[in-house]
Amino acid sequence: MTKKIVLTGGGTLGHVTPHLALIPHLQAAGYEIHYIGTENGMEAPKMRSVPGVIYHAVKSGKLRRYHSWQNFTDPFRVIAGAFQSARLMGKIKPDVVFSKGGFVAVPVVFGAWLHGVPVLCHESDLTPGLANKLCRPFAKRFATTFPECAEALGEKAEMTGTPLRPELFQGSREKGLKLFGFRGDRPVLLMMGGSSGAQSVNESLRGALNDLLKDFDIAHICGRGNLDASLEGTPGYCQKEFLDAELPDALAAADLVLSRAGANALGEFQHLGRPMLLIPYPKGASRGDQILNARSLEKRGLCHVLMQEEMTPESLAKALRKTWEDRKTLEQALRDAPPADGTQRVLEMIEEIQR
Repeated sequence: MTKKIVLTGGGTLGHVTPHLALIPHLQAAGYEIHYIGTENGMEAPKMRSVPGVIYHAVKSGKLRRYHSWQNFTDPFRVIAGAFQSARLMGKIKPDVVFSKGGFVAVPVVFGAWLHGVPVLCHESDLTPGLANKLCRPFAKRFATTFPECAEALGEKAEMTGTPLRPELFQGSREKGLKLFGFRGDRPVLLMMGGSSGAQSVNESLRGALNDLLKDFDIAHICGRGNLDASLEGTPGYCQKEFLDAELPDALAAADLVLSRAGANALGEFQHLGRPMLLIPYPKGASRGDQILNARSLEKRGLCHVLMQEEMTPESLAKALRKTWEDRKTLEQALRDAPPADGTQRVLEMIEEIQR
């Protein structure tokens, strides 16, 4: 008899990409795969395009920590989504649910609980997000990226790492250098700020270009709509809005990484084994999870950190050079750290909670 699994998660690509690492393994194990997401979220087009995955859309409201008139209407959408999810659980009759978090996961996990379907949740950040806090009473187990998070969630939780797509690490350095127009005779600094970019880091990096180009070739993934036309053709500098199929080649070409501190990106960079300088998203504009993520890696000697409040073109250039000087120590610490890829352990936990 074919086993069925429901995957869920949405709101950011970080709630979606770990599923892409798991799906080939689940398909190989014979699972019928269903995905429950929002009607128009970024997970919808991504998952609808994956062969063999059946997509179901439900209503969902965003879980906000700030004042908005939608805070009064979205609870009704969450309730509607919970009823939709409960009906889907009765229709699909899955053996297990794997939730990656995000606001859409709450009604799905609750719907699974109503039907007695075991749920495994995954938390990427150092502290549990609001969605996973709400899901905690209804989940059987939790997998986490950080040991601190596993400790905070208690006996239900285990640190596993994050499911990572193996194809990300199968790129060609030669193709990556060609993509950026570099000769390969200087170290390559790769800056990534997520799908929407990182405006303050973009500005500081561009302000430090003349200085940094003395020592590095710079591949700048700046986010959609953030290209600077005045810098086109600058020797040793290449800017791209976004990379998808070419990302493995870009990673293979990188010698030094400058990045925000989103948990999934950190897992990928840690697995890559390159020295990292992290600029976490400031607490005033977030719940502070990126700061905690970055500090945890820094404490374990896996990266260097520069706070956005302290960042100027001058301080950024200095911090990047210091990170490069310390690369051998950082690379050794990354080799000695527990594996960042949690794919295998998460798959094992999916099987275990069904027994």
